[in-house]
Amino acid sequence: MNVKLTDIEWAVEFASAGFGDNEAYLDTQTGAIYYVGDAVEEPIPDDLFEDSKYLALPNKQDLGLGKKLAINFVAETLPDHLDKAYEIFSRKGAYARFKEFLSSVDKLDLWYSYEEQSLNQAIKDWCNINNVKIDSGA
Repeated sequence: MNVKLTDIEWAVEFASAGFGDNEAYLDTQTGAIYYVGDAVEEPIPDDLFEDSKYLALPNKQDLGLGKKLAINFVAETLPDHLDKAYEIFSRKGAYARFKEFLSSVDKLDLWYSYEEQSLNQAIKDWCNINNVKIDSGA
């Protein structure tokens, strides 16, 4: 069973949205992805939570792509602003302020690229660890 990388990326984004209410599961036999959340109306298999063939997909935090990634980005690209990054992430609402800060120093597009590449690599690593084969055409 091969899964498209973009399908896994969408599922991870879904699982990362909201406040922990969203989950995504991969059927390791068919490659189908099932979404579970308050806003989801699609049917799910009756045995989704019991059968080991369903693998819970991670969210960005599970993959280490939260605050640590943002701090690493600042350390690599704006080392003189590292204290500012730590200050931003010391309070709630950090990501909005972080993006405002990056926009003010004209690094927001670079951040989006860095974040996407990091997400892509983290998903590939997760798939490798969990024996999920990525479709080579994806």
